[in-house]
Amino acid sequence: MIHFNRFTLSNGLRVIVHEDHTTPMAVLNVMYDVGARDEDPNKTGFAHLFEHLMFGGSVNIPDYDEPLQMAGGENNAYTTNDFTNYYIQLPAENIETAFWLESDRMLSLAFSEKSLEVQRKVVCEEFKEHYINKPYGDVQSKIRSLAYSTHPYKWMTIGKELSHIENAKLQDVKDFFFKHYRPLNAVVCVAGNVTTAQVQLLAEKWFGDIPAGEKYNRNLPTEPAQTAPHTLEIKAKVPLDALYKAYHIYPRLDPRYYIVDLMSDVLSGGSSARLHQVLVKEKKLFSSIDAYHYGSNDAGLLIIEGKLLKGVKMEDAEKALEEEIEKLRTEKVPERELEKVKNRVESMLAFEDMSLMSRANNLAFYELLGNVDMMNVEFENYARVSVDDIHKEANIVFQPNNTNTLYYYAENN
Repeated sequence: MIHFNRFTLSNGLRVIVHEDHTTPMAVLNVMYDVGARDEDPNKTGFAHLFEHLMFGGSVNIPDYDEPLQMAGGENNAYTTNDFTNYYIQLPAENIETAFWLESDRMLSLAFSEKSLEVQRKVVCEEFKEHYINKPYGDVQSKIRSLAYSTHPYKWMTIGKELSHIENAKLQDVKDFFFKHYRPLNAVVCVAGNVTTAQVQLLAEKWFGDIPAGEKYNRNLPTEPAQTAPHTLEIKAKVPLDALYKAYHIYPRLDPRYYIVDLMSDVLSGGSSARLHQVLVKEKKLFSSIDAYHYGSNDAGLLIIEGKLLKGVKMEDAEKALEEEIEKLRTEKVPERELEKVKNRVESMLAFEDMSLMSRANNLAFYELLGNVDMMNVEFENYARVSVDDIHKEANIVFQPNNTNTLYYYAENN
């Protein structure tokens, strides 16, 4: 059990406290309920741009990193399509430094053309390096646009187009900040060698007088049910042909999410799982193959991706993969195999909980989802999944009309 306390400031900021007096460290995690799905379709990449801008100085603190280093701390951040997360880890005795730093950039960034120009260049270079010039770098973008017609998951966190970041204006950036990076739209989790009373005092002192902001009510378009298979062929300068299949699945809070998660592990949860055993080791069609899902808050995608061995025909590789998927649809998974997958999930969840930073992150995430108590019942949700559940969902998720296939050919093949 992960024990925690929670309270809410008068400006709407939700605060979670997880006391752990076995460590000399503390973590302050700030999660904002804003991700790439909340962007204007003509101005994408802003949530990720903010991940960089938030380190460019705030209204009272021109240099974020120097005081943190002086306090013996480290920090980082990441952006998803659903939320943006910032975290600091430092000796617990210096926790007030973390409150000072994070509250000041929640109050307001030090908006300047210079800071925007610097971070715009950084993000544009990241876009080029990882998504344009890197082999297979455009795969996720292609899959999203192939599978989604309506929902804003159709673009990645980096943005839909490089030009959206290149053309970002300072006023656009300010508007995005004051709409989303407000106490009403944030969760602060403090974990480690702290007390709830101490955190309450510090939260009131540093965050209490920040204007609440207006409540952001998300009203995103719902992706319609897919009624026909989608396919796309690409030729590019890559070393090997690759095959990708994407299937629409369920939102994070849907009970069926856990069934699909285990189903993907049956297919590809380690080297002894089905796809690797049959398609890599036995039939020697793929050099590697994997199945995973986005784990997104709204209805996401389950993706199977594999690199073909040289000389293997795409149609042969696809046929063999389809046979394995069909086996999952027609034959029930043996109880022993499902139990093995559940044990793997249980050990992964337990390993995650060993890290103080991971506990702080997860508590903030579950609070953002709407129920922080989920932190302590996650494995129960997996444990109750049956072989009948897997069989039923395999026939729904893997139906042909729910399939999006990307054939990625190496130009020299």
